[in-house]
Amino acid sequence: MTGFDLIIFDCDGVIVDSEIIAAQQEAKLLTDAGYPIDALDLAERFSGMSWKEILLAIEKEADIPLQANLLEKSEKLVDAKLAKSVRGIAGVRQAAGRINLPRCICSNSKQHRITAMLKRTGYLDLFAPHIFSAEDIGDQRPKPAPDVFLHAAKQMNVEAGRTIVLEDSVHGVEGARAAGMRVVGFTGASHTFPSHADRLTEAGAETVINRMADLPATVDALSEWSEFL
Repeated sequence: MTGFDLIIFDCDGVIVDSEIIAAQQEAKLLTDAGYPIDALDLAERFSGMSWKEILLAIEKEADIPLQANLLEKSEKLVDAKLAKSVRGIAGVRQAAGRINLPRCICSNSKQHRITAMLKRTGYLDLFAPHIFSAEDIGDQRPKPAPDVFLHAAKQMNVEAGRTIVLEDSVHGVEGARAAGMRVVGFTGASHTFPSHADRLTEAGAETVINRMADLPATVDALSEWSEFL
């Protein structure tokens, strides 16, 4: 039997153009703390990672104690900036309306941030109440662990293998693939970089799009190809 029973969207960098805003705030904090980095470099190197994971990685690399000072500070700054500035990715509502599948969100972001961003961009009604944060389940294992994807499939009462996922980060692609799901990469947000599509493909995305308008046809095509897998 061909086709899919569920489509999962990541949130940051897929539904809302938030990654670049977070990267700008976090890059400034890191630079002020003695680790010079710009927003695009931060986004390229650490896309899909939580702020805590980024701090741990930089501490290990540069031997600079960062975590205790910056964890809470970043959370407040980024939340405030996103509340004022975040925009939706163009075409999400139109694309979702053309895909005749149940849909949900799987994100590493906290539930309050996801909800605030969706409210601001007018996309909350498209996904509520099927919004899953990795932080809210089990042992809180974020992507690239498959936990949040498997949790969503269980809650939506579908098989993981009949689920397609739209992701903008290597961590997200890896997590979805580890869950046994098929993945489309997305490079249509402001934090995209020259090798972005290649890295998503290398991580396991079957194809990569940079416009939300291309998603319905891509899902249809991959649905047809499923019988040959």
